[in-house]
Amino acid sequence: MPTFLNDSPVFGPVQSRRLGVSLGINLMPASGKICSFNCAYCENGLNEHRRTSDGYTTLDELKTALDTKLAQLAHSALQPTVLTFAGNGEPTASPLFPQAVELVRRLRKLYVPNARISVLSNGMFADKPAVHQALLQVDDNILKLDTVDASYINLLDRPQGHYDVSERIAAYASFGGHIKIQTIFVSGTIKGINADNTANTYVEPWLDALQQINPQQVFIYTIARDVPVPTLAKAAPQVLDSIAARVRDLGLDVCVSY
Repeated sequence: MPTFLNDSPVFGPVQSRRLGVSLGINLMPASGKICSFNCAYCENGLNEHRRTSDGYTTLDELKTALDTKLAQLAHSALQPTVLTFAGNGEPTASPLFPQAVELVRRLRKLYVPNARISVLSNGMFADKPAVHQALLQVDDNILKLDTVDASYINLLDRPQGHYDVSERIAAYASFGGHIKIQTIFVSGTIKGINADNTANTYVEPWLDALQQINPQQVFIYTIARDVPVPTLAKAAPQVLDSIAARVRDLGLDVCVSY
């Protein structure tokens, strides 16, 4: 199915299902993906189909592009309510991520002081000291936890390198509540294997992990655009609502996108 790549180093603004009017910050090149996951549902396509020899965005490139864009949008009806690190891969994998956060904070203060700064991350590097400190400086530290089942993670998210979910949970808990969890729920199959993670065997341990992490908010969502594995399907709205109710029963705030 068709997928797409984002412009770099700035794209949008777009209307985000979760965040509002979002101006995207892409530390990866426009020519391909650089990601530590290879998710079967990634709207940017599979890593093997999006390889690039181009490197990460430089700070000078980011400063020039973001300064120009924010100046253009300063008096526009599309003035962003959030500046979002996302794009063609994993933003925290960039060696310049901490410096990029500081740069965006300075430009935010200059042009859109009421806008939030968000990071959409798979969380793989959240325990690296420099990344951890940078994530504490943003408004919305949104980290992924699609399940706590290792075999399912390898089926759906497919980490590219060492990934231990118990280490991720500990890293997430170490933010002291300055974290929002994003979880995708899907149905369908991947290479003939059941990919539905809405059953209680997946949901119950995930809820236990949420209690350990104690996030500010939980984002529950499902497939909304084309994905590279066409046998994946959306989770039903009533299923998402049922899971959301269980999150609320834990005393946690939850946002659902269908």
